[in-house]
Amino acid sequence: MPRFAANLSMLYPEHDFLDRFAAAAADGFEAVEFLFPYDYSVADLKQRLSDNGLVQALFNAPPGDWTNGERGTVSLPGREAEFRSGFERALEYAAVLGNSRIHVMAGLLPSESDRQRHHAVYLENLAHAAAQAAKVGITVLLEPINTRDIPGFFLNRQDQAQAICKEVGAANLKVQFDCYHCQIVEGDLAVKLRRDMAGIGHIQIAGVPDRHEPDLGELNYPYLFELIDTLGYEGWIGCEYRPKGNTSAGLQWLRDWNAR
Repeated sequence: MPRFAANLSMLYPEHDFLDRFAAAAADGFEAVEFLFPYDYSVADLKQRLSDNGLVQALFNAPPGDWTNGERGTVSLPGREAEFRSGFERALEYAAVLGNSRIHVMAGLLPSESDRQRHHAVYLENLAHAAAQAAKVGITVLLEPINTRDIPGFFLNRQDQAQAICKEVGAANLKVQFDCYHCQIVEGDLAVKLRRDMAGIGHIQIAGVPDRHEPDLGELNYPYLFELIDTLGYEGWIGCEYRPKGNTSAGLQWLRDWNAR
């Protein structure tokens, strides 16, 4: 049976961030994920998890200068020390929050002519992060992201991400399979889930094309949930979508699924 985690960076915008933990628990979620924890003390976040009986499923390593448009530093030449320092900080948060997965955003590619250089830096930084994470039992995740939402993002396709994992060769480096991004870039989700499940470390969902609730749009999520279950996926499925209206009201899709 698929297990769902509330993405608190997107769900419950009607609440202040720290109040979203209680809101998620009240709606029956047992786990949460979010983009970045670093604006909050790790003790405060841990308290919110404990108070509400929640598991921390995932968060991202520091992404560089987010407010000025940066979307990760892993593949950026000359930023190696910054990435590695940021990843150490992520490991410190994970040690307290208890999550076993950290997503590292690849970053933007200025030009296709720079790809080879960025690729080499990407491999070196991923190998470093995986080695550090392995010491404490954590899996590093890389995620293909569509270029409609983030133009110029370095990593866009599932096969590209799986090939990079194989190139690095670390057992604790896996792909974050976001159904929304995959559908926009390449589609054929069921085939890719069957093909790549052994290399998938986390799954996320949202409706396509507007990134609202998963029962809105072109994807047949009940079919995909059944497939994911059949394929033996045991991790969390992150609900990383923008509610069209009130978050709790929009969770009828989840109540219907759980009532099956």
